[in-house]
Amino acid sequence: MAGEEDLDTLLVLLEPSLLPGDFVFCTAANLKYGDFAELQPLASYQEEEGLTLVLAKQSADVAGLAYDSVFNCITLMVHSSLDAVGLTAAVSGKLAANGISANVMAAYHHDHVFVPRK
Repeated sequence: MAGEEDLDTLLVLLEPSLLPGDFVFCTAANLKYGDFAELQPLASYQEEEGLTLVLAKQSADVAGLAYDSVFNCITLMVHSSLDAVGLTAAVSGKLAANGISANVMAAYHHDHVFVPRK
């Protein structure tokens, strides 16, 4: 089933859900894709500067990986299309208006918004 593209429909069906746990973003210049796979990262992204891993805080702590901040993850349960326009802007804009940073990651079925843990 294809994801929803209409912004008004997406916003009505948003259904945000808090993922249990605390999450961190870790990186190191000497890491490459597949490193630390045993830690079961939620996501990884290979950048020119190094590999970024999004991990459960506990996993990063056990592995001795450094991080700057701790986040909660809000999953937008609506199945948004990767071609949808405006969802990220609408959600991050509302958070920004309230002084909350948002690190948004799009996966095939859902968007995931990492916000600072308070």
